[in-house]
Amino acid sequence: MAKDFYAAVADRRTFYGIGKEVKVSDEKIEEVVSHAVKHTPSAFNSQSARVVLLLKSEHDKLWDITMQTLRKIVPSEKFAPTEEKINSFKSGYGTVLFFEDNSVVEAFQNKFPLYAHNFPVWSLQSNGMLQFVIWASLETEGLGASLQHYNELIEEEVKKVWSIPSNWKILAQMPFGAPTYQPGEKQFNPLSERLIVHK
Repeated sequence: MAKDFYAAVADRRTFYGIGKEVKVSDEKIEEVVSHAVKHTPSAFNSQSARVVLLLKSEHDKLWDITMQTLRKIVPSEKFAPTEEKINSFKSGYGTVLFFEDNSVVEAFQNKFPLYAHNFPVWSLQSNGMLQFVIWASLETEGLGASLQHYNELIEEEVKKVWSIPSNWKILAQMPFGAPTYQPGEKQFNPLSERLIVHK
């Protein structure tokens, strides 16, 4: 990766303007995602996170499903902004789907009953780290991404279309592609309100 870790963390942004003309190969994208899935930490090394990478027409199919689903629940006279938003995601090159394998979480709950109530929380924390690692890694490759949550609305159809195991719970969708414009300047609250240091 061309950027150091600090730069990757700082430069990762939410890109709503993305296109299909990427300069990164499919193989490189798969390598980036695979590396993140393999090396992102998880509680008790449970490795409960699951990822589905959709590229090109498979990516388009996901956002067509999302569009069709939303048409059923959003009034037609109010649908234009929703349509514009979904088309902005579809205009990208690919989408990363994030899941948790509930069977793994349940197995660790049974194995370590003292901590049973923590494993669902820990699994979400680990999945959040995975989302960030992939997001920052895509950024280092010159790709813009955002994080979306149409979870329950599309889960049934997604599982059917891509033969996803029933015990996988969908958590997020990350459409990505070639950035078509830069986001505005990010605002930060004072660190003095967010960080306490004792020496």
